[in-house]
Amino acid sequence: MELPENPNKDNNGYESAEKIILRWDSTASEEAREKMIFETDRHEADLYLHAVDEIQRSLSNASISNNTNAAAAVAVDDQSKVNSTIQIAMARLEDEFRNILMTHSSALEADSLFDPSSSSFSASSHHELEEDDSVSNEDSSHNDLLRLQFQHCESSDSSTFRSTSSIREVDLMPIEAICDLQAIATRMISSGYLRECIQVYGSVRKSAIDTSFRKLGIEKLSIGDIQRLEWEALESKIRRWIRAAKVCVRILFASERKLCEQIFECVGTDIDDACFMETVKGPAIQLFNFAEAISISRRSPEKLFKILDLHDALMDLLPDIEAVFDSKSSESIRVQAAEILSRLAEAARGILSEFESAILREPSKVPVPGGTIHPLTRYSGDQSTPDMEFAELEGKTPLALHLIWIIVVLQCNLEGKSKHYRDASLAHLFIMNNVHYIVQKVKGSPELREMIGDDYLRKLTGKFRQAATSYQRATWVSVLYCLRDEGLHVSGSFSSGVSKSALRERFKTFNAMFEEVHRTQATWLIPDTQLREELRISISEKLIPAYRSFLGRFRSHIESGKHPENYIKYSVEDLETAVLDFFEGYPISHQHLRRRSQ
Repeated sequence: MELPENPNKDNNGYESAEKIILRWDSTASEEAREKMIFETDRHEADLYLHAVDEIQRSLSNASISNNTNAAAAVAVDDQSKVNSTIQIAMARLEDEFRNILMTHSSALEADSLFDPSSSSFSASSHHELEEDDSVSNEDSSHNDLLRLQFQHCESSDSSTFRSTSSIREVDLMPIEAICDLQAIATRMISSGYLRECIQVYGSVRKSAIDTSFRKLGIEKLSIGDIQRLEWEALESKIRRWIRAAKVCVRILFASERKLCEQIFECVGTDIDDACFMETVKGPAIQLFNFAEAISISRRSPEKLFKILDLHDALMDLLPDIEAVFDSKSSESIRVQAAEILSRLAEAARGILSEFESAILREPSKVPVPGGTIHPLTRYSGDQSTPDMEFAELEGKTPLALHLIWIIVVLQCNLEGKSKHYRDASLAHLFIMNNVHYIVQKVKGSPELREMIGDDYLRKLTGKFRQAATSYQRATWVSVLYCLRDEGLHVSGSFSSGVSKSALRERFKTFNAMFEEVHRTQATWLIPDTQLREELRISISEKLIPAYRSFLGRFRSHIESGKHPENYIKYSVEDLETAVLDFFEGYPISHQHLRRRSQ
């Protein structure tokens, strides 16, 4: 602000200035404690700043006169009195500086977190919000805030952003407050109160950043805290962190830097850099500690795609980080971000290599009981896909090619392990279970599905369905063969010449075979409930109509003889119920099957 020139350079000027300073001494006046100068009359604030200028000139003149042994330039008792007045003035200005900062230091407004001029920014943010609808209740307030921000931005006709590339600076304070802060800072620093000025500024602004962090869902977690979280909990936090990091670097930190420049530009770049780092260094370290904790955490395949998400997000942010933290004093932030990026890339490469090695080294020749999912397949986490043709690899990224290679190796490994089963039906069930597991993992990962492609997914789906068909042939062709008409009729009398002995033997054979299949395959396991139900339905659609037809044609021949219950042991309903026991993973005896028909 421009102050009027003061024509008084004599003792009266100093004494008038001293009176103004002492009148606002909060240690001596109740009224001074209850009021803030810059919240009262504008003229009063200008008078106080002018009084400080006069006291500073007096202090300077007194120092010069002492050095030259000349007569004092102003009538003061001694230099100690001037120093005391300056100290009172600086204490008051520090309080005023703090109060102005606190009055205007709220967290970023809702409409400041998205750039309404950027359609891609808004669309992606909205898409991310939709994806997070299923996140736990602890995220609900965070999501509500972001939805309000997005809705406001969509309806806004104008932008308050000064966009440079992807950085979007917003005005954190009104210009009047910035001018007052600049006027106070200039006088505090010229009087030797630089450290106090920086400390007050950093303390208040850090509190505002902390509030913005809470609105963005950024938690105060140490690296150890993050590494102790379950991976499922971390996945949602990673999604949130990626969104929040973009806002923090491109809007929050960039705007803080702009504010420092506005307030301290007249003092020097070293000072605005110092204030900027005093404000954001702690929050920036807190922000990047999350990504660092993920980068050095224990490696496992299910983490691969979230680690890649983090890597890509940080890679995208790195130019903005270098632009916002471009001074020598903020070099540590730039270095930390670059090192985290390097460690994330190494973690992704390590996960792929370790998984590939695990597949190639896995020596077990012991079949998995019940034909369920092999631990090696579960270890594969989000990886998957089918046999590949070289022509189909065109246009794939290096990462996609590496994944496809690993998946092909996994399938070969599983095919080899399936040969250790003595029962062909169980071998087919084993392949079906494991390939189906991989298909579900692909479908559950948008990143992997996009990388692998729907064509490969369809081929992989066909592979597990083929395994299901092969299982049914291996198990049920021989059982259904018992329900054929051939071999039951006496030669030459086709209408009524049924061999009862052959029919009894056929029923006995069917009963024995079905009971064996029931006893054995009840212990086999299909972990996926939908797949288990689909296979049961498919079995019933073949078995039940065939048995019902066979029973309808030949029941009377058995029931007209002795002990029909020894041959027709099961009703159609008994078989329908018995099929429900299949693939549950625990044993059921045929006595249990018979008791249900009684």
